[in-house]
Amino acid sequence: MQRALVLAKRGLYTTDPNPRVGCVLVNNGEIVGEGWHQKAGEPHAEILALRWAGDKAKGSTVYVTLEPCNHTGKTPPCADALIQAGVTKVIAAMVDPNPLVAGKGLKKLRDNGIDAESGVLEDQARKLNPGFIKRMQTGLPYVRVKMAMSLDGRTAMASGESQWITGEAARRDVQTLRARSSAVLTGIGTVLADDPSMNIRLSAKELGLDGDVRQPVRVVLDSQLRFPSDSKLCKQQGDVLLLTTSDANNTTADCEVIKMPVVDNRVDLKAVMKLLAERQVNEVHVEAGATLTGALLQNELVDEIVVYMAPHIMGDEARGLFSLAGLSTMKDRISLDIQDVRTIGKDIRITAKPNYV
Repeated sequence: MQRALVLAKRGLYTTDPNPRVGCVLVNNGEIVGEGWHQKAGEPHAEILALRWAGDKAKGSTVYVTLEPCNHTGKTPPCADALIQAGVTKVIAAMVDPNPLVAGKGLKKLRDNGIDAESGVLEDQARKLNPGFIKRMQTGLPYVRVKMAMSLDGRTAMASGESQWITGEAARRDVQTLRARSSAVLTGIGTVLADDPSMNIRLSAKELGLDGDVRQPVRVVLDSQLRFPSDSKLCKQQGDVLLLTTSDANNTTADCEVIKMPVVDNRVDLKAVMKLLAERQVNEVHVEAGATLTGALLQNELVDEIVVYMAPHIMGDEARGLFSLAGLSTMKDRISLDIQDVRTIGKDIRITAKPNYV
């Protein structure tokens, strides 16, 4: 199963909106087939492993990081292929959270005389697909907020100058977070102030890919449709989605404009996440200013915070990390569960999950 998990990680940047899945076939103590899901619409991990194994698949044990599907989507059911191949046992790391599967794949295998079970290295398997799992279980995407700050918690000077707080290694690391995401989200304030591209600038080779780099959709929250037609966002490969509360027409080329519900004279953030999930967005990568990141946090829409802390002091006049109104006493604090701390070049990367309870 550990080998299957390693294989699944090869699809980290390519399988969207499908889950990352790896599969290993073992016969008489020998690995006879391997595969991982590489791209939506292409064969699943089990099918590729079966092809590799050929006749050796008969009588084998299958280790797969996600329950084999039992329904026909863009590809035929993997459960049927395993039955036809004559495997004797299937061990899944976890049950598929997709309601179309959700235990039905394992049941179908058992009904056809195959020993099938789940729960081996499940925690590791779940970490591979936080967005897919959350979207299937809640109808919302997994939201990851990326921030860069100085040692004293500042994100920009009072003038707005912010390039660059962190070093080159940290900025390259951010590119990998973008690359694994379905969408990159920001606010119109960031677009007007910084004119960001918000695309993936690492090459396929740098990401370890054989094919092209998949660009996530760029999403801009723009209540009054102030989006500039000459923005760098429009000059990059990939789709741009403007979410607004305005009735005004936007003539920006190559941008899709959707009017959203209003909350406090701003775009309804919960409606934004529901819309993105309906569009099969698994993971949302947020790079925005303190107002939007604070609003997402206060609406309990943030699943993970990734902060790159640089060894600098920027002073008390510089801008803060989150804009959070109403936090006046210690009991109002938003606690975090630290998941990981490591150095990235000269900077420190802190990964944490908000504790909303």
